[in-house]
Amino acid sequence: QVQLAESGGGSVQAGGSLLLSCSVSGRPFSEFAMGWFRHSPGNESEVRNRDFVAAVNWDGTRTVYADSVKGRFAIARHNARPTVYLQLNSLKPEDTAVYSCAAKDRSEGALQEFNALDTWGQGTLVTVSA
Repeated sequence: QVQLAESGGGSVQAGGSLLLSCSVSGRPFSEFAMGWFRHSPGNESEVRNRDFVAAVNWDGTRTVYADSVKGRFAIARHNARPTVYLQLNSLKPEDTAVYSCAAKDRSEGALQEFNALDTWGQGTLVTVSA
């Protein structure tokens, strides 16, 4: 059974940067496509309330981003570690959220489509002040 653990959240002023990490254990990392999602701290953490942020395919050759983060965020994976990263740059107050990583079988559906049956981390809080 695969397990995910996020780290790297924190508080930052608008315009600042953070690097989020998600370590993966339990199964070979190359079996999975990986994604990052976020939800408001005030909302329930159910999967249906999480907004897509970014995803990367199993070998890192393809990425996809939500329009709201294109040009500011970058997703990457290091298969030897095994970890997926999300670099957050030019942060805005509206980026304040709990960020969660997710893992799905690498052959499952479109890259940005994850569902409740996939594996999800607990999340890490990012707070951006004006």
